[in-house]
Amino acid sequence: MTLSTHVLDAAKGRPASGVAVRLESRDGDGWRHVADARTDEDGRVRDLPAPGEGVHRLVFDTAGHSDFYPEVAVAFTVTDPGEHYHVPLLLSPYAYSTYRGS
Repeated sequence: MTLSTHVLDAAKGRPASGVAVRLESRDGDGWRHVADARTDEDGRVRDLPAPGEGVHRLVFDTAGHSDFYPEVAVAFTVTDPGEHYHVPLLLSPYAYSTYRGS
C-alpha cells in the first residue's frame, strides 16, 4: 500500500506548499500518531508511510491558508493494503473538499 496527498489553495489558484500534515491511525483508545510531513513546492506529500488496513486520518495545519479553518482532518478507510490511496485536499477560505484520487 502507498499513501499520498496533495493540497491545493483554491483562493490563490496554486498548490499549497509548506502545509504540515499529520498521519494518524485509529485504535481502541482513539487516534495514534503515525507520521509527520510537509507539502513540497507542488503541494504534495508523496511518501507517507503505509498505515495498513483500518481507519486513518490526515490532519492538515491549514491556519496559513484559511482564517476560518485552522485545521482540517480527513478520515478514510483502507480496505485493500495492495492499492495506492491518494487523499487530496482542495482548500478555500470558507470551504474545503476532498476525494479519493488516483
